[in-house]
Amino acid sequence: MLPVFPWSAFERAVARRAPGLQAGHLGACRLFAGFYEGFPDLVVDLYARTLVLFNYAEPPEALAGLIPQVQAWLVAQFPWVRAVVLKERFAADFERRRGTRIWGDAPDDRICEDGVWYALDVRLNQDASFYLDTRHLRAWLKATMRNKTVLNTFAYTGSLGAAALAGGARRVVQTDRSARFLALARQTYRLNGWQVPPTDLVVADFYRQTAVWRRQGLRFDCVILDPPFFAEDHSGRVDLQNAYHRLINKVRPLVAHGGYLVAVNNALFLSGQAYLDLLRSLADETYLRLERLIPVPEDVTGYAETWVSAPPADPTPFNHPTKIAVLRVQRGG
Repeated sequence: MLPVFPWSAFERAVARRAPGLQAGHLGACRLFAGFYEGFPDLVVDLYARTLVLFNYAEPPEALAGLIPQVQAWLVAQFPWVRAVVLKERFAADFERRRGTRIWGDAPDDRICEDGVWYALDVRLNQDASFYLDTRHLRAWLKATMRNKTVLNTFAYTGSLGAAALAGGARRVVQTDRSARFLALARQTYRLNGWQVPPTDLVVADFYRQTAVWRRQGLRFDCVILDPPFFAEDHSGRVDLQNAYHRLINKVRPLVAHGGYLVAVNNALFLSGQAYLDLLRSLADETYLRLERLIPVPEDVTGYAETWVSAPPADPTPFNHPTKIAVLRVQRGG
């Protein structure tokens, strides 16, 4: 049986975020981080004027009576909301996992963050096609990548690469196995008026394509490694908890002298200290150095005054299971 919904904690969490909502309602944020704010079966995100409710209950029907109440309360609080989409993570029907519009008009198809437009399709996948937890990483890329070349592996819908382009990167190559995901990246480029060569959006398997680039001796000023938690095909296996070092070793040769390797690991049960120890085991002061950690925004982690429960593994010295580290690469010879 599910616990009683903590309305007071929910209202406090939403109220904590309300003052920071972007004027014009173009941005995106997490309104309720249920995993940490008292009800792990519900997460609420806001994308421009579209609310997305993530139902993590198993079975999802356990929240059938609660969802309409949450929807009605949120729409009353934010009368400018135009659509509400419900995603049911454990539904048998994939269309329900992708999301169902349960109120209002068509969902928004774009958001604006830090002056950059990002194309959006909240029903593209089981998530909402745009990751809120990497907002500070996008800001760092925008501030740091001027005149640099960037490779974004496991690019998904390309938001990290788009942030680098917005910051004046000379070239950004984005690669993912899904043409459907990269099509949204192409739409982001159009929204911002960027003319980017089609060859810089590469539909390819990570293992095969990085091997090609290694053989070609291709190098980038920054390589972003942000793989899904787990994936497997005939070319290789992604296992963030037990074999992340193998992914780093695949891309490290692609980083130019003095360049950056951005290593993102979102394995829920991998502690922050274990991840840091892994990175330090790969690093040395001569060729690979840990330069900085990038935190996850507080609307995603929950605030000091709204926190109720901690992640299953302590993320310290990171502040969330999405653990973001920037490494600096030096090359010998």
